[in-house]
Amino acid sequence: MRLPRKLNRVLPLLLLLAACNNEQKPAQSTATATDNTLSVPTTISYDIVNEYPHDARAFTEGLEYKDGYLYESTGQYGSSDIRKVELKTGKVLLSKSMGPKYFGEGLTILNGKIYQLTYREGKGFVYDLTTLKEERTFSFTAQEGWGMTNNGVYLIYDDGTNIFRYIDPGTFKEVKQLAVTDEHGPVNELNEPEMIHGYIYANQWQTDYLLKIDTSTGHVVARADLSNLRQRAGIPPPSGRRNGPDVLNGIAYDAATNRIFITGKNWPKLFEIKLDN
Repeated sequence: MRLPRKLNRVLPLLLLLAACNNEQKPAQSTATATDNTLSVPTTISYDIVNEYPHDARAFTEGLEYKDGYLYESTGQYGSSDIRKVELKTGKVLLSKSMGPKYFGEGLTILNGKIYQLTYREGKGFVYDLTTLKEERTFSFTAQEGWGMTNNGVYLIYDDGTNIFRYIDPGTFKEVKQLAVTDEHGPVNELNEPEMIHGYIYANQWQTDYLLKIDTSTGHVVARADLSNLRQRAGIPPPSGRRNGPDVLNGIAYDAATNRIFITGKNWPKLFEIKLDN
């Protein structure tokens, strides 16, 4: 393309100034659309396989599946508990109250023990899987406890930000952090994570999204929109009210049969879904 005559005279001077300027400043790299931090997550489709009854009084904060049963942590001061639930009927088979001063949060099962967080008390509990008998307590450093999972070695929990914290289940010392991002930057208000096939799947509070997170990079590689489950459960759209009774929250995985179970706070139903991922 031919340049205007004026630019033909000015361009050499501009190039000279730019070269001098580059000699004085170190080169800086700029992000491109191919960078991992800017890649757009793919969309995950899913099928609803089964519906099961769920205790609509349960303010679900954590959900796990183990050996044919669901284990659930519920929140709210004065009514928080941990419970063992029959999948097909939703019947609570065994429960343990946490007492009025604790707000129950996420839980995970590792090596025959249940680990459970509290919301703002900075305290966690360890229970026997069979009896739900409390065996010990532990402290954690984050100001809030939200969701919890594990990778077979470390407990992994989040605090409502975009950070997953890995802690040693023996010492409860934090060993590393994983910052979660998508194409827009940090992804905050992560909740109720579940480790599935080496990825962390997590809810994002006040949305209907299920996020698939790469544990090596922290990047959200895929999303599933679960708003259809809300409609099937007869739950209205999110109200935006903190701790509202309509929030999607609860992911459990049956590794033996590759089943995923989804519910929400005070939802009357629990769904078994199959993800196309």
